[in-house]
Amino acid sequence: MKPTLQLKLGQQLTMTPQLQQAIRLLQLPVLELNAQLEQALAENLMLEAEDFQDVDTVAEPGEAAEAAEASEAGTDEVVAGDGLDLDSWGETSGEGSWSGEDNRPEPADRSGDSLREHLLWQLQMEHFTDRERVIGEAIIDAINESGYLEEPLEGLERTLAARGRFSPEEIAAALVHVQQLDPAGVGARNLSECLTLQLGQLDPGTPGLTLALEITASALDLVAEQEFGMLRRRLEASAEDLEEALALIRACHPKPGLALQSSAAEYIVPDVYVRRRDGQWVVELNRALAPRLRVNQAYAELVRGESEHAVLRGQLQEARWLVKSLEIRHDTILKVAMCIVERQSDFLQRGEEGMRPMVLRDVAEAVGMHESTISRVTAGKYMHTPRGVYEFRYFFSSQVGGGSDPGEEQSSVAVRARIRRLIADEDPARPLSDSRIAELLATAGTHVARRTVAKYREALGIASSSDRRRRPAR
Repeated sequence: MKPTLQLKLGQQLTMTPQLQQAIRLLQLPVLELNAQLEQALAENLMLEAEDFQDVDTVAEPGEAAEAAEASEAGTDEVVAGDGLDLDSWGETSGEGSWSGEDNRPEPADRSGDSLREHLLWQLQMEHFTDRERVIGEAIIDAINESGYLEEPLEGLERTLAARGRFSPEEIAAALVHVQQLDPAGVGARNLSECLTLQLGQLDPGTPGLTLALEITASALDLVAEQEFGMLRRRLEASAEDLEEALALIRACHPKPGLALQSSAAEYIVPDVYVRRRDGQWVVELNRALAPRLRVNQAYAELVRGESEHAVLRGQLQEARWLVKSLEIRHDTILKVAMCIVERQSDFLQRGEEGMRPMVLRDVAEAVGMHESTISRVTAGKYMHTPRGVYEFRYFFSSQVGGGSDPGEEQSSVAVRARIRRLIADEDPARPLSDSRIAELLATAGTHVARRTVAKYREALGIASSSDRRRRPAR
């Protein structure tokens, strides 16, 4: 065979380094973006951070093109983000600060510890003997994340055999000591013991406490089955006394170990802020949490035309690409956010029942981008609204059934909200069946099948009508 040359025409999509960088930055949440920009500032001599300035410009829904042009001109509003109210939850162990002449430091915050670490720390702080600490460590190792002791005392005795001889009485006494640790109820071997331990920490004079302890000891099965009449007859108690006792039991935590957060709190940082101003919804880009970068013009002038500064010229090109990629990222997020707000203005005013169906294609067509780009933008990006902080993806939902008007659209989120409201307002003695809920929705203009109602009810974690029926205590 002779070698030959052939020409072939074809089309091929090639991603330039600039495009690859822009897409990669577009996917990053704001905290990860901030970390990468800080690294770029440290490594690239041609980059510098701009000082934040209080420039007050606002973009309104439906003005994506104008906002993009304003962003390129550097006139996006800088939002400080001070008003975001994020609650963090931590477990306190009740210890006071250290004092005395030895100037020992205060104990460290234990709010981020796992249950095991929290218990081991208390084991060192409490007045346990050395032998009790050895037994206590074995007991804590056998406690599951819900706070229950899974290993029987005989099994603990076998486990401890490798570390010495411990009698069953010693192990039982150490278990009683561990069960006094925080959280209350930890180390219990069953639900009855768990509730008894928690009730045991109440003041002995608490109304209903004696009856509550009697119930946890021998009648929890009747409480679970809501056989309150039988429970009153067995305990020879009045309805008022029974209600007091049941209130104490309901206040206990059935899984005390879950009251401790096993991981540090994760904070959500909004990418945009949505506010009501002069009767219109406005969208503001949050650029205060990531450094605003620009090319250092002084260094750029030094390397211009100098052939021996190849490394610096490469850094200059990378700096320009990064600055441009950041502009693309900010513009795209702002465009998508404004489109979402424009379409979901009813949600911002009325809540979930005002949610409209919306899919990626709807936003992609509105802003002139590909659906894959919209998918990248909405992942891990958050919007701060008067109703709370929501991920962009929260506002996307499929269309279900139909409305009273032929062209009216129904969102699955809105339908679920209406189902939740109907069940919340029902008569507890006569709970609504799925068929009846479907009829009520149809009367209000939302036409969905009974099986759809059942699917959404189960997704909301709501029991069936037969399980929701409450039996009276009298």
